[in-house]
This record gives sequence, structure tokens and C-alpha cells, in this order.
Amino acid sequence: MSFGATVWARAQEAALNGGAELQLGLPQSGILTVQPERLFSESAFGRRVEREIEAEGAVLTAENRRIEAELRSEELDLTERRSAMEPDAFRALADAFDQKVQETRRRQDQKLREITQMGEDARHAFLKTSLPVLQQIMREAGAGAILDHSSVFLSAEAADITSLAIARIDAVLGDGATDEESER
Repeated sequence: MSFGATVWARAQEAALNGGAELQLGLPQSGILTVQPERLFSESAFGRRVEREIEAEGAVLTAENRRIEAELRSEELDLTERRSAMEPDAFRALADAFDQKVQETRRRQDQKLREITQMGEDARHAFLKTSLPVLQQIMREAGAGAILDHSSVFLSAEAADITSLAIARIDAVLGDGATDEESER
């Protein structure tokens, strides 16, 4: 019997014996491990999100530099005008300028928080959408759990399914752009 025929026969036998799935290339272990950070960052989904966050961050950085230059110019103008102004008038302008600076800082900090939240939301969406893939790997391996690799004291490298999970998630989700865009 050829290898292909043997594999087919085993698959049929597994299907007849309670629906157990054929397990090729998977560790046969009760406990598997995954590296969550790597799972996200090396997936097509994670790489796309990282590019988007970097682009948003670059826009914010450029905006911050422009605002900083404008405020610096305004501050220099105010400083030059000080000697020709009454102290009370100058104090009113200086207080207004300080208020403007504080409000600008609050707005820009909020934009940074929103960008950070985008990343956290994307990670949550990634985990939610990749869960069925991880569950399938777990079933195929006959495992009862998948643990975070960093919290495992000792395990066989074969128990780490991160690379396999990335490949399968990429095959199912791609970079996730169309799924996420349809939710917006």
C-alpha cells in the first residue's frame, strides 16, 4: 500500500472511530504552548495593524512638530511684546497662551490614546477571530489546553504551535483588512 493510500485509510478509520481527525505534523501532547506576542506580530493581520499604527503615529508626530513650532513662535512673539505691555495685559495674554498650550496637549494626548486603543482593539479582534483556528489545532493534537509559552517552566519545543498557528491563521484571516473594514 502506498503512503497516500495509507494516509487515506487512516483518515477513513479515524472518521469511523468517533470522528477523530487525522493528525499529521502536529505535536501529540495534552498541553500545547503558543507565544501570543509572536502569534500576533508575525501574522499578516498583526503586520498590517502594526503598519497602520505606525502610519497613524507618524501623522501624529508630524502634527505635534508643526503645533510645537507654531506655539514656540507664538511664545517668542509674546515674549518680545512683553516689555511694551502693561503687566496685567501681558498676564492675561500669557494665561490665555498657557491655557491654549494645555488644551493642545490634552487633544494630542487623546489622539495618542486613540491610536493605542486601535492596537488593543485589533489584538482583541485578532484573538477572537483566530480562536477557532487555535481550537482546531488543539483538537487535532488531542490537547486539553494551550498555554502561554512564557508561563511554562519546561516543555518540549514540539509542544509550541506558534508557527503552525500563524500559518493557519494567515490562511484563514489573511491580513484581516476586509473583515475589519466591513465592521466599520
